[in-house]
Amino acid sequence: MEVISTVIPTITLIRTLLGILMGTVARFVTIRIDSRQVPSYPIGYFINLVTGFFAASLGSVAIPALLSNDFAAVTFLMLAVQHFRDIRKQIQESLENIDPVGFAPRGSAYIDGISKTFEARNYICLLTSLGTVLVLYLIMSESIWINAAAALIAGSALIWCMIHFTKGKCIGDICTLHYGNIDVRDSELYVDGIWVTCMLGLKKRQQLFMEQGVALVATPKSENQRLTLENDGQRAAILHDAARSFGTKELWFTKRSFPDGRIVIAFVPIINDKEKIITAVRNTPILESVRKRSPGR
Repeated sequence: MEVISTVIPTITLIRTLLGILMGTVARFVTIRIDSRQVPSYPIGYFINLVTGFFAASLGSVAIPALLSNDFAAVTFLMLAVQHFRDIRKQIQESLENIDPVGFAPRGSAYIDGISKTFEARNYICLLTSLGTVLVLYLIMSESIWINAAAALIAGSALIWCMIHFTKGKCIGDICTLHYGNIDVRDSELYVDGIWVTCMLGLKKRQQLFMEQGVALVATPKSENQRLTLENDGQRAAILHDAARSFGTKELWFTKRSFPDGRIVIAFVPIINDKEKIITAVRNTPILESVRKRSPGR
């Protein structure tokens, strides 16, 4: 009897710890240190992992608590959901406050998408840990190695499924990109025949754009995708990702061609690496708030 009373709590603890581990790993996997990451590192990296750890802890203890008839665990899960929503609002307010000081503003649509992504990743941690612990209780094995193997398989499958489900499309999926021909006519800038701006009145600006400027032209693959590409929030996100990664020397412009829906992103980068710039633009996410669907789909 003493052996049984010792083994059961130990196995319960191991299952809970394995769930917390897989939930924290889920948060680690979803971290992206780039222009779309909500905080910067190393402090932001630490915040993401700690938040993921607590989200995973809540998910891991839910199943043992329910099995012991402690239904207060459901209340804690609901409080966690509310807390994650509060964190989303704080992230959104923080990004809105610092948005004007960047190379190019993200825009409200991009900020809304980033804050929702931050919240969703906490849910991924919670559900990964909860699902992992549930699988371990369904197996009901007292072997540490069997529990560890089952946690690894179940947790990895849950992480892959949820990341795949929440992953959206990128700009490269809905349009073709190429560098356009820059043409400066007095104070006006044209790219592939598309009028962009008339703010190049100074000779210094004209020379700077002719020598160091880059202009990307995005052509939508269909009329339905054109609706997304022409949205002001989406264009601001594209420009931000390019400018945030490579900097800008004062000048940056976006313009759309009304006849065919082409979008021009023109700026003077500090780091002029055309291959990486086009890659950054191609990987800009499609914002959920601006995505359009055809009627009946």
